[in-house]
Amino acid sequence: MLWKTGLIFLCWGLTSGELQDSQSGTPATPARRTLDFGYVPSGVYDTVAYYEPGAIGILFNMMHAFLYVVQPNPFPEGELVEGLVIYYEIGFVVCTALGLLFTVLLPLVGLLFCLCRCCDNCGGEMHQRQRKNADCLRGLLTTLLLTTTFIITAGVLCAYAANQNLSSQLKSMRRLVKSNLKDLHTFANQTPAQIDYLISQYGTVEHHVLYDLDNVGLLLGGRIHEELGKDVQPALNAALSMTGTMQDTKDALENVSLTLETLQEGTVKLQANLSLVRGSLSNALNDPVCTDPRSSEICRNIRSTLPRLEIAANYSSLPDVTNQLDKVNEVLETDLGQIVEKGYTSFNDTPTLVTDQTRNIVEGVKVLLDDIGSNISTFTKLFPVHSSLTNFTKMISHTHSQIEDIYPHADQMDFYRWICCITLCCMVVLILTFNFLGLLCGILGFDRHATPTTRGCVSNTGGNLLMAGVGFSFLFSWVLMGVITALFLVGGNLEKLVCEPFQTRQLFKVLDTPNLVNSAWKNFIPGYLYNDPEMDLTAYSLYSNCKDNRGIYSALHLDKIFNISAFLNTSVYSKDVSRKFEGMKVDLRGIILLESEGKQNLISFTKTGINEIDFAAYLEEVNKGVTRINLVDFATQLDAQADQLSKGTLQTSLKGHANTIRQIHIQQVIPLEQSMKYVKARSILNQSIRLLERTSSDLPVRVIDVLAAVDAAQFLISHNATFVVSQETEKYKQTIIGYFKQYIDWIRTSLALEVATCKPLSNIVDTAEILGCSFLLDSMNTFWFGLGCSTLFLLPSIILSVKLAKFYRRMDTEDVYDDIPTYDTMTRFPRASAPPHHADW
Repeated sequence: MLWKTGLIFLCWGLTSGELQDSQSGTPATPARRTLDFGYVPSGVYDTVAYYEPGAIGILFNMMHAFLYVVQPNPFPEGELVEGLVIYYEIGFVVCTALGLLFTVLLPLVGLLFCLCRCCDNCGGEMHQRQRKNADCLRGLLTTLLLTTTFIITAGVLCAYAANQNLSSQLKSMRRLVKSNLKDLHTFANQTPAQIDYLISQYGTVEHHVLYDLDNVGLLLGGRIHEELGKDVQPALNAALSMTGTMQDTKDALENVSLTLETLQEGTVKLQANLSLVRGSLSNALNDPVCTDPRSSEICRNIRSTLPRLEIAANYSSLPDVTNQLDKVNEVLETDLGQIVEKGYTSFNDTPTLVTDQTRNIVEGVKVLLDDIGSNISTFTKLFPVHSSLTNFTKMISHTHSQIEDIYPHADQMDFYRWICCITLCCMVVLILTFNFLGLLCGILGFDRHATPTTRGCVSNTGGNLLMAGVGFSFLFSWVLMGVITALFLVGGNLEKLVCEPFQTRQLFKVLDTPNLVNSAWKNFIPGYLYNDPEMDLTAYSLYSNCKDNRGIYSALHLDKIFNISAFLNTSVYSKDVSRKFEGMKVDLRGIILLESEGKQNLISFTKTGINEIDFAAYLEEVNKGVTRINLVDFATQLDAQADQLSKGTLQTSLKGHANTIRQIHIQQVIPLEQSMKYVKARSILNQSIRLLERTSSDLPVRVIDVLAAVDAAQFLISHNATFVVSQETEKYKQTIIGYFKQYIDWIRTSLALEVATCKPLSNIVDTAEILGCSFLLDSMNTFWFGLGCSTLFLLPSIILSVKLAKFYRRMDTEDVYDDIPTYDTMTRFPRASAPPHHADW
């Protein structure tokens, strides 16, 4: 009863520890982590409940085979309970009846046999008839008796080995008992440490929960920030990208203004020089030579090409972008990037807002954690688990000392048992001694030439020893058979009804038979322990769970007394935590993503007039060459035409103008085409115009989209953030509660598998089976099996010894024959004759 009380207090203490479990938190990880509670400290059980009989196992197997022949029927399970014993016990009944018949009849037969021999019957007459096959018959009888004697000897040796094995197993028995008691000590000593460890892990839970609460801004605020950021971040990023667009637009306008000035400067001078040359050529063509019919055509051709002698790209005709640049500079006076950065900063302060606005709630949850820890400490002190287990340990020590006191008595009883068994073996050994000596003397002293009345002393002694063996066989065999029958009836039934069903687990089915112990109980174990016979707790399930080294809490279904699921109902703590979080209000209306100044700045940007720039004109001029015609080709053609004229002033003037045109090409056109200054200017102008064209094409739409996205995100934060806050608060709350659930689940699992593992209980049952069945019953059954075999073969030994003794003993009379002529064989009759006088030997 003390043991059961200790277990109950143990598990009650465990349940108190489960009440608190929760903790975990990682600022960087919104999702709940799996808590690591470490490993429950466990002791090592020393008992190895396994027995290997060794060489004597062969004898055990022979005995088991014999019992199977006697009782081949399967274990009856329900039949024994219903009274159908005869069917199952028929083999034992028949064998027992034969043994009793042997025990009763053999003394009577022996008595009758003696009386019969006293009357010179039953082989008692000291006269042996002469037969032609006498030698063959004697040899056969000798062989059969010798074989029988060897069989009896084997049986005695088998019984002796079993007897010695039983005594030798006493040391193993002590070792097993000691290791089982040591395991019970380990069980009792390690359980308080395991309970303390389970309770101490609430500190781990509390540490993680406090860490989560202290970092509520990073966890809850971070989750809110992340969820809202799905809409807010793109809006702010779009607004921030507009600052880059503004700056790019300004840079492009400045590039257009500067490059246009550079290109205009180069082309204006070229245009002036080409105009002078063109005017001078026109004046030169007014020479009278051109009136000459032969020269007029040439002059007319030259005059027709003069309009092409001018610049191609006229940058001076392009409109100025100063007005647009001034407006963009005016827009850039407002730092939109800084305004957007304020929006980022305001939005990124969400964790800080959450921390500030949930401070009271966090403090309330911390107080709740402290209360739970106090409740655990208070609750565990209400139950004297340690004192109960201490008493349990004292009970084990007291039991051990009592068992130690029994050992001397057990040794003494085993000595008496050993003496009795040796005495029984010695009875058979005495008979064997007479048989072996009788055979030895008979075989060695037998003289083929001696007549029955003249046999020697040694041969006669052999016959007498055989008859002595017969006498002792009649005296001892019924006693032996009586003992063997009793041992067979007890040991055989215990083997078939207890040991064998235990090994096949059929015994547990019998023990778990409904209404077996109490007609009103389905299962007797919960009926005794909890007064609830309907509970699904059977002897087999208890043994199996303990065999698997599961915790005693689950093995004994102690949740019937300590329902941890009810006691550690997380809904209780969920409600407490939920109530704490119900008042959580996070107001994000103070977050301003984009101030009105920034919005106005974006609108002003659309009104800078960059869309009014004639991009096509710019691109057309940029793509033109420096001059309309190649000046070198023009000068060459001019020289060729001048050569067609007659020598004179006009020819000289035209050649002079050709040289002038070449100089202009070299000094002005080539630099405009190849100089990095002008090449780069044209490239920059081209790129800038194209950039401005792209920007102006969708600028109003982009600004409208940016403002719409910012307004939508602002509306979400100011009006619809409550849903996101509630959703993320629920997740955060469930994370906190989840830590408690992890702790409780870990407590349940540890109680079921690791705390107070009941392997010692199954080891005790297995040890009892080893001691009772393997050590005691197998040895005892093997003893009667060997001794029974010897006893049964005493019957043929008696018969063979009686018959064989006739051939070895000296007879009083013998068959003699008259000396009659050999031809008169029909009148040759034997007749009895007295043995010769001593002088005739």
